[in-house]
Amino acid sequence: MENKFELVAKTFQGLEEVLAEELRSLGAENVMPGRRMVSFEGDLEMLYRANLSCRTALRILKPFFKFRAGDPDSLYEHTKEYDWSILLSPDKTFSIETVSNSEEFRHSRFVTYRVKDAIVDWFKDRYGEDKRPGVRLQDADVMINVHINGRDVTLSLDSSGESLHKRGYRVAQTEAPINEVLAAGIILRTGWRGETPFVDPMCGSGTFLIEAALIAANINPGIYRQGFAFERWADFDADLFDRLYNDDSNERPVTCKIYGADISPEAIRIAGENIKSAGVGKYIELERRALSTWEEAPKPAGVLVTNPPYGERISAPDMEGLYQTIGTKLKRVFTGYHAWILGYRDDYFAKIGLAASEKLPILNGSLECSLHEYIIFEGDRKSFVRDGGKIGKGPAERSRDRRPRGEHAGDRRQTRKSDRPARAERAPQPEPENPLAKRRNPGALLSIKGRMPSLPPQEGPIMRSRGWKKKS
Repeated sequence: MENKFELVAKTFQGLEEVLAEELRSLGAENVMPGRRMVSFEGDLEMLYRANLSCRTALRILKPFFKFRAGDPDSLYEHTKEYDWSILLSPDKTFSIETVSNSEEFRHSRFVTYRVKDAIVDWFKDRYGEDKRPGVRLQDADVMINVHINGRDVTLSLDSSGESLHKRGYRVAQTEAPINEVLAAGIILRTGWRGETPFVDPMCGSGTFLIEAALIAANINPGIYRQGFAFERWADFDADLFDRLYNDDSNERPVTCKIYGADISPEAIRIAGENIKSAGVGKYIELERRALSTWEEAPKPAGVLVTNPPYGERISAPDMEGLYQTIGTKLKRVFTGYHAWILGYRDDYFAKIGLAASEKLPILNGSLECSLHEYIIFEGDRKSFVRDGGKIGKGPAERSRDRRPRGEHAGDRRQTRKSDRPARAERAPQPEPENPLAKRRNPGALLSIKGRMPSLPPQEGPIMRSRGWKKKS
């Protein structure tokens, strides 16, 4: 790599190793997992790739100034020492986000004010009282991240802008949908890459289903977004970014179906809209179905991942009965599957009635949840192990089972909407043999627009209700 620099990828607690593996696969160097973050090195191309490709990153930061400060005055003075003309000018806008883990700086808002004052005063001292960049809370030209750990202060550029979990495909949501980054991280943690069926029998707004489809087809999650903060930087390389954005050479065909169900007809409607928006309807079978009505699982045996109600923001009339039903269906219907259940309360997990092979702490919003893996095998545990079965297969082993990259995926999703003349005026590119392998191709888009997942008619007894709300 040329012109390498330090980068930091933020993530959720429990996904650090998964994100580190993603970054290594992209070619990042000196990858070091930390607490809710992974540091690494790369060049401008790596920064763009990380934003486009990382499924488990919340944002990508580029540190540019570090110092030590023990009080607000020294924080202000050190911040003024930086040459802010490198990043800003009086006609630009900036925003500041602060994260502080320090006894000396307990109030992040006060830190934000002091850093802002130092930047503004730097420009006033050099250009005059009225010559200063403006502060803008949203869509600022330059987004600055302040991180304080004890007395160590790091100022970074936020290259992502909006959190990377906001993929851009979600058009509606049920109540308390799982975060897209968390959903992708859980799927990657299971080791599933599309080689067997994937099932979510309580799919809600369809996040697990969509993220599974993107993983199976190896589609970059960043292609749905309207933009990234680095596109407003002075050194933005539009040609390089367009080349990376339009490169689908690592995509692959999806050979196994993804199955989703939910008892709520409104949840199924919302999931269908999101699946259509993501352009992955051809990979997913979706139906309204109560968990209690499952009598046969898709073959061959695959992976089941689901996020049932916790009894907090979403509940069921009989929570204990719901988790008992989960256990019953795992034992009687999903034989041979690896099932991963995300939950919050141990007493509900106990109602499943199965011994978990793995229990992983996962922070889901403000809730300290747990991800339990259940290996559903026929017969007794001793015979299963004697015949070569493995209990608690770790992520390193699972990662070895990834499928090789194949041909391009055939299903295209909606392209980024952009009014930038520079991109609109690019020279025509040679047409690929498959017209659906072209991004920003109106003809190709028309061929997939409106494609919904298959919805076989099926009614089942109502066991619980799931709330929903439109995305604001």
